Amino acid sequence: MSGSATRAKSGEGNNVNIIKELSRRTFRSLAVAALVAATSFTATAQEPAATPQATTPPVAQATPPPPAAPRSVTVPKPVERTLANGLRVVVVERSNMPLVSAALMIRNGGEVDPPQLAGLTDMTASLLTKGTQTRTAPQIAEAIEALGGAIDSGARWDASTANVGVQSSRIDNAMEILADVVRRPTFKDEEIERLRAQYLDDLTVALGQPGAIARYVASRVVFGDTPYGHPLSGTPESIARIKRDDIVRMHATYYRPDNAILVIGGDIAAADAFKTAERFFGDWQKPAAPLPAPSTKATGATAATQQRIVVVDKPDAGQAAVLVARTGIRRTDPEFFRGIVANSVLSGYSGRLNQEIRIKRGLSYGARSALETRRDTGPFTAEAQTKNESGAVVAGLLLGELGRLANGELPDAELTPRKAVIIGGFARNLETAGGLVAQVANLALYGLNFDEINSYINNVQSITAKDVQGFAGSRLDARAANIIIVGDAKKFLPELQKQYKNVEVIPVADLDLNIAQLRKTK
Repeated sequence: MSGSATRAKSGEGNNVNIIKELSRRTFRSLAVAALVAATSFTATAQEPAATPQATTPPVAQATPPPPAAPRSVTVPKPVERTLANGLRVVVVERSNMPLVSAALMIRNGGEVDPPQLAGLTDMTASLLTKGTQTRTAPQIAEAIEALGGAIDSGARWDASTANVGVQSSRIDNAMEILADVVRRPTFKDEEIERLRAQYLDDLTVALGQPGAIARYVASRVVFGDTPYGHPLSGTPESIARIKRDDIVRMHATYYRPDNAILVIGGDIAAADAFKTAERFFGDWQKPAAPLPAPSTKATGATAATQQRIVVVDKPDAGQAAVLVARTGIRRTDPEFFRGIVANSVLSGYSGRLNQEIRIKRGLSYGARSALETRRDTGPFTAEAQTKNESGAVVAGLLLGELGRLANGELPDAELTPRKAVIIGGFARNLETAGGLVAQVANLALYGLNFDEINSYINNVQSITAKDVQGFAGSRLDARAANIIIVGDAKKFLPELQKQYKNVEVIPVADLDLNIAQLRKTK
């Protein structure tokens, strides 16, 4: 018999023995289980029936304790120095983590876009990291990744920024890259076309969404043809018009040391930070030509002064976007803290707008408001999305809550948690080196005192219900608010026209975001 046959024979015998053993064990287990069950049954049968016990009433849910009193943050006061070329350098030390962030901020953003080239500033800033005289876009990304850091750039209203974050031991290498992308971008044609395609794709998606359309329209309604009126990221028409020469000219005009602020924060001594700034930015030449004078066309100077009710008819919209918009305040306004507390009472999940429109009436998945502060007067908006049939109703509810905030009661039980939301968000933003640098840079941009960081919480806490009511009545007056609704107009327009006589209806195909009138000329 072969070895394989022998092993097979032996294996068969072993299998039989195993099966027999398992059978015996199974039989013994079943027998024991049956005995235990029988014993339990007998014992149960011999025991007298239990006496019914009185049902204990459920304990009432305890009221959670109130939040503890907020504690002010203590951030070392930033120190600053201006280099010979005019670059303002601000340093804030915090050594709790071995991380450093730096932000190079240009003091201009989307408000300096030429009238026909909306989106130029944003495109210029976004292209900074897409190639320099010494590095391609992939090489920039690889160099930052090798340092374990991150770099980004972009524009907003009032500022264009390039940011870098890295371990403190590698800050010199990171700053060299930051200086390179800010000072020596090449704006290659292939990178411009790639970014243009991305912008156009994003705009195509956005212009199919009622909410995005409503926000674009709101900017034109509030600010007209003034610098804040156009979309920050441009329109399909303006993005298509932007040429490389426009981008190069924008960079040469505004990216200069006497128009920039460099903020460095985290685990770095101020003396070392100033040396680093001098090393990488000290030879940045200030142009002989003066900076362009600020536009005399102030953001709100020619904005519409009469209330506008604008409906964008989008028959294929599954729901309506409803937005109320008006002018708000500047960042430097003395009533800034009253404003942000008033907005917090309205916004957020437990804010009044969401409570009334979503929780109480079930008309939306969410309602919110925003008070956006800028160098000049920014916008205030309140918005919600709802089914088309309730578009007019929701518009009335948004305006109604503005009026109630000015004229109704505001108990401490409501005001206190809304202030806590602001304080919590502010504190979280200071937890990272990048967040700290962003806060300091924002104060520097608007010429505010750096002490505001440490007094911020107390400033919020000092706001009273009377302060909020006064701000809502004087700065958020619903009678001066505009209404924008984007959706299937036939389902809400009749009801809206019963309330307002001056309703403008613009078919979505005729919408032109490049002009304040919002309607294409034929």
